[in-house]
Amino acid sequence: MPETTELTAPDLTAPDLTTWTCPAPLRDHPRVVMGHGGGGALSAELVQHIFAPAFGGATLSQLGDSAAVSLGGVRLAFSTDSYVVRPLFFPGGSIGDLAVNGTVNDLAMSGARAAYLSCGFILEEGVEMSVVARVAETLGVAARSAGVEVVTGDTKVVESGHGDGVFINTAGIGLIPDGVDLRPQRVVPGDVVIVSGDIGVHGVAIMSVREGLEFGVEIESDTAALGGLVDAMLAVTRDLHVLRDPTRGGLAASLNEIAAASRAGVVIKEGDVPVPPAVANACAILGLDPLYVANEGKLVAFVPREHADAVLEAMRAHPLGANARVIGEAVAEHPGMVVARTGLGGTRVVDLPIGEQLPRIC
Repeated sequence: MPETTELTAPDLTAPDLTTWTCPAPLRDHPRVVMGHGGGGALSAELVQHIFAPAFGGATLSQLGDSAAVSLGGVRLAFSTDSYVVRPLFFPGGSIGDLAVNGTVNDLAMSGARAAYLSCGFILEEGVEMSVVARVAETLGVAARSAGVEVVTGDTKVVESGHGDGVFINTAGIGLIPDGVDLRPQRVVPGDVVIVSGDIGVHGVAIMSVREGLEFGVEIESDTAALGGLVDAMLAVTRDLHVLRDPTRGGLAASLNEIAAASRAGVVIKEGDVPVPPAVANACAILGLDPLYVANEGKLVAFVPREHADAVLEAMRAHPLGANARVIGEAVAEHPGMVVARTGLGGTRVVDLPIGEQLPRIC
């Protein structure tokens, strides 16, 4: 006869929780990790828990792409950014282009047309002078194209092995027109969400050349200065509520930041978000979500519904907004949360990324 197994009653006493471990890492880092520079939740925690308390100030607490300040009765936008992209040159652009366009665009998100830039170069010992000259040339061409002047700068050199060839910092200032007040706190339910064109292009372009990946067609970065596009939008109405350029963390990060600051909910229709086939295919192969992939020449706008059609028409008439689309709206439900309606009729939460999908993309 087969042996029988003796059954015992389960032990219902409380388990010893002191021996348990969490299978997922907690976001309490004793040291800086790459995700702290990714534009997601880790970046936000670094700023909110270390930098903002140390620096203080009501203007800084707005945490916009640029700061709107008053000086001598004039409203100025002021911004600074650092660029550590690898590789230095990629399809459609270079670190020099990014150093200009990124800062110009941060100013444009306050409604300002950039006027002057500073430029700081951090060079690694041993980098070829021809590389430095090429970067400087592309930066100068980008500045002239954007209509800004580089008026001051600085150069530092670090020992070999303590850099990555060339790092750049740029800061910029520009005038904010009267009547323009762009900030997420102005978003209200009913606002229409518009994106200026195809998303995810820059991040995939960087990754393809960095990792030597081929997707059947060459994907070029969308890096561009958006000042002219913003001017065209403001010519329709100065009552735009908020603009953001979805760089690190992609469109998802920008929408979450706006939702959190405005305490409005945001609903987007996933099928209306413009993702070019090459980017969609690359993301599918690599397990990435295009909503989280960085852009360098796109903006997302929250526009009062009564102005949305006219603003969209003006955007489509501009070369940098030809593929502009309405992708969603601000709602009263689920305040501070972004959700996407899927093609299957369901919804999913589009959360703020913790770190970053692609490091060193700008």
